[in-house]
Amino acid sequence: MPANPTPLVQGEKANRREQIMAAAAELFAHHGFHGVGIDDIGAAVGISGPALYRHFRSKDAILGEMLGSISHFLLEGGTARADAVGTSGELLAELVRFHVDFALEHPALITVQERNLANLTDSDRRQVRALQRQYVEVWVRAIRAAVPKLGERQARSSAHAVFGLINSTPYNRHLGDGELADLLCRLALGALSAAG
Repeated sequence: MPANPTPLVQGEKANRREQIMAAAAELFAHHGFHGVGIDDIGAAVGISGPALYRHFRSKDAILGEMLGSISHFLLEGGTARADAVGTSGELLAELVRFHVDFALEHPALITVQERNLANLTDSDRRQVRALQRQYVEVWVRAIRAAVPKLGERQARSSAHAVFGLINSTPYNRHLGDGELADLLCRLALGALSAAG
């Protein structure tokens, strides 16, 4: 069970649902979605597999809510920064730091998000994809404001390239989190600056 709180759920019953989704994220990241059963998830949080059905209707529902919650969290965080930060350079630095912090604090969620979109139901996949596109657009606007020479398609490609760099953190644990966070921020901002 990860020590850090996860951006998975809010509201009533958040603690148990969050525990279930956090445990499922760790299991899905290590064993794959199809390699994990309801009983495995239940055992990880100290309840029987069938008891999970009081919280989620299925393993698919756990994955759908998990990836939907991650996408909402990133979009809301990115949008809040875009609304609050002054200069374009400061906004880009804030967005990079926000995404780096998320990736370092929740490597299992990054891994699950990267590997499991195809395992979502059609309606969950459409919802997650729509949220992800909105998050990308927050970045595209910030990149174009900070690097005016870039066109829209170049800015979008740059955003995806930076996500790839930052989202590599589950496979890059050669440095401590603070040092790695600083390095990733410098690399991401340097790459975006070089794109112009």
